[in-house]
Amino acid sequence: MPENTPKTKDDLFTFLDGLGIAHKTVDHPPVFTVAESVALREEIPGGHTKNLFIKDKKDRYFLLTVEENAEVDLKQVHTIIGGSGRVSFGRAERLMEYLGVIPGAVTAFGAINDTAGNVTFVLDADLMAEETVNCHPLANDATTSIASGDLVRFMEATGHKPLVLKVTS
Repeated sequence: MPENTPKTKDDLFTFLDGLGIAHKTVDHPPVFTVAESVALREEIPGGHTKNLFIKDKKDRYFLLTVEENAEVDLKQVHTIIGGSGRVSFGRAERLMEYLGVIPGAVTAFGAINDTAGNVTFVLDADLMAEETVNCHPLANDATTSIASGDLVRFMEATGHKPLVLKVTS
């Protein structure tokens, strides 16, 4: 277990407010998959995300945040993100340790919990072309909308320099 308790939704909102970043959150029943969240599209405009927590052959961890319907070629993505050899999915224990979230609640906002810099965050260029990006606020019972540029600003404020790359086909 990490020495620090993972941040909560309220901690995240306080952090965003402190940065002067506008955000709007809609509470909803917990959703664990993209398919389960489709019913929320009319209520929540903007780009909706899918997150892949992966690791390379040297146990370097990455979080790929892409548009919910995008395809990622896991056999080739390491060549785009600078990984060593093919990637595989990271274990749930590492997900909680590094990002402070459980499977089904994976989010780019997990950067707030990665104080040791264990994860490289990759934001898909197509997703970042959206004016608004929607992410879980560290739990899967809500969706938080934020301007795409502010998502980058948030990550930088957590000590991460996200890579904005075209990782989808």
